[in-house]
Amino acid sequence: MPSHFYTLKIIGFLFSLSLMLLLFVQAQAQSEWPQWGGPGRNFISNSKGLAASWPQTGPKQLWTRPLGEGHSAIVVDGNTLYTMYSQGEHEAVIALAANTGKTIWEHKYDAPTAGINYEYGLGPHATPLLVGDLLYTVGSIGKLHALDKKTGKVAWAHDLYKDLGGKKMGRGYSCSPIAYKNTIILTLGGQGQTFVAFNQKDGKVVWKNQNRDMSPASPMIINVDGQDQLIAFMGKEIAGLDPNNGGLLWGHPHETDWGLNISTPVWGSDGLLFLSSAYNGGSRVLKLTQKDGKTSVSELWFHRRLRVHHTTAIRIADHVYASSGDFGPAFFSAVNIKTGDLAFQDRSFPKTNFLYADGKLIILDEDGNLALATVSPAGLKVISKASLMKNLAWTVPTLVGTKLYVRDRRTITALDLS
Repeated sequence: MPSHFYTLKIIGFLFSLSLMLLLFVQAQAQSEWPQWGGPGRNFISNSKGLAASWPQTGPKQLWTRPLGEGHSAIVVDGNTLYTMYSQGEHEAVIALAANTGKTIWEHKYDAPTAGINYEYGLGPHATPLLVGDLLYTVGSIGKLHALDKKTGKVAWAHDLYKDLGGKKMGRGYSCSPIAYKNTIILTLGGQGQTFVAFNQKDGKVVWKNQNRDMSPASPMIINVDGQDQLIAFMGKEIAGLDPNNGGLLWGHPHETDWGLNISTPVWGSDGLLFLSSAYNGGSRVLKLTQKDGKTSVSELWFHRRLRVHHTTAIRIADHVYASSGDFGPAFFSAVNIKTGDLAFQDRSFPKTNFLYADGKLIILDEDGNLALATVSPAGLKVISKASLMKNLAWTVPTLVGTKLYVRDRRTITALDLS
């Protein structure tokens, strides 16, 4: 009898321990937003427990504070937020306390604006990347830093243009770096170095490859039938590269009027890759398959009725949802990823960035309106909407747990969506 009693106690203890471990892992997963697009680089959050609606004034504001110019999104590690901004002829990487918005540390450096077209606003444009103890950032003039995430101390740095001969982007550098194994990968530009990979720890160049027109878009890593591929927009095409060495696996034409492919493609586990561009570029879907290292690419459809500029696109089931438009009116649109048929186009918002979490869309339009909505191929249903930001808001929000972090060109704000 005592033996049975102690066995039950041990089983109960192990069950409790397992439950605590599961809750800890879930909490850790909900306390991180380490890169452009979040954990999956797809703007989809695993957050739960979001409020079904908001008051007319919007969700509860936890804090707000001034911040300099820039479009960099906010990355999160536990109780610390990281982003970038510019002020005059300087740029800064800043770490903020998530619960108060107070500055933990800042790293500032010279960033002369001469020779860069800031017609659409000062940078920085790229979003930082968190890997382990280091934070990787790239500013408008191509200054790459690896910083200790706790102190802001520089671990290593490169000037992509002066040190490596990179090609300058007309409106400022905007590629958000991505991690792969022990490297970080980003666009560089120049002869034989469209892309470059650096060792995460010491910043040494691991590889440089490709001689193609570069684009401002941020790359992504996908897996095609067991093979990792770096998916990268070029100036006139979409390409799949070997992330181990930058070698070309495949390429497919995708041109715009000015060679500007800016948005992030959307990948599905069914092998379908959605890509879209403004400036008369249009949208297309490619079916990718791979066998013995050789990738087959077939185009399912193409049209110009959906044109994603620099905003987000998200796939839910068999439809991709995105804000379509460049210089004219914007349409919140839904397209069937398999057929290209438009399910709807909605004029409720100007150009928008958005996230998907807990069965809802969290939408921030460029006029600073924040909205909560549900969406299906039948249409967009706005549940709550409030005027939140006072300046142009082109930065995609960040959601960690039930805390939402948003910024415009002048301020950064924390909201409670529970």
